Amino acid sequence: MKITSKDGTQIAYDKTGNGPALIIVDGAFGYRQNGNTRELVKLLADHFTVYDYDRRGRGESTDTQPYSVDREIEDLNALVEASGESPFVCGFSSGCGLVLQTVDQGRKFKKIALYEPPYVAIHKEDKLPVKEVIKTIEDLISRGKKTTAVNYFLKKVVCIPGILLFFIRLFNPSGWKKNESIAHTLLYDLAVMGDLRFPQGLASNNLSPVLAIGGEKSPERLTNGVKNVAKHVPNSETLFLKGQTHNVSMKAIAPELIRFFK
Repeated sequence: MKITSKDGTQIAYDKTGNGPALIIVDGAFGYRQNGNTRELVKLLADHFTVYDYDRRGRGESTDTQPYSVDREIEDLNALVEASGESPFVCGFSSGCGLVLQTVDQGRKFKKIALYEPPYVAIHKEDKLPVKEVIKTIEDLISRGKKTTAVNYFLKKVVCIPGILLFFIRLFNPSGWKKNESIAHTLLYDLAVMGDLRFPQGLASNNLSPVLAIGGEKSPERLTNGVKNVAKHVPNSETLFLKGQTHNVSMKAIAPELIRFFK
């Protein structure tokens, strides 16, 4: 299925299950054919009508230029309108930033779940080389070096050790190729997240219950991001899943989402 966003971009999505509407907003690299959301949809479909979509520039969605975060907010709003109601929403990683910015612009969701929103900078002295990262990825993409761009992002931003990246490429070559195919959208994720500090006043108008979720085994910088959102967004609570990391198990998070949304 497809809907047309305000600027003419075609946004591809699946609608699965029965019950109140629930929209899933993926993070970096994620789209319907890449990542774990298809498994999550199956786990939630008995309880909700789940909307799982390809953010612009990914999968079967088109990619009208020039990019801006406001256009991505329009995409999410178009999907909300297609659902015909005030839905639940669940964001993952940078998708959390997109959800909160959509709320900041006045969109009301019934309830909001956010898994490890990467607002990881807590103190003013935290120095995060976001501008350097953006410049490097722009340069690599312009020269067609998608493999290097993906590797650089995962190592520099996600902090995955180089040896682990080697084994990821070795044992999941098809997944790596999918990551490469949308390497240019890493710049979109970085635009959504800004300097990785929680923007002052973001979603301060929120009236919906918010569950900020993290993994107990995630690095401190990511668990700090969860706490940072809960600290600044009204009506928020935190939950840390035992044994989980940023690459959360869908079987671990699904029961908590069902509990929270139901």
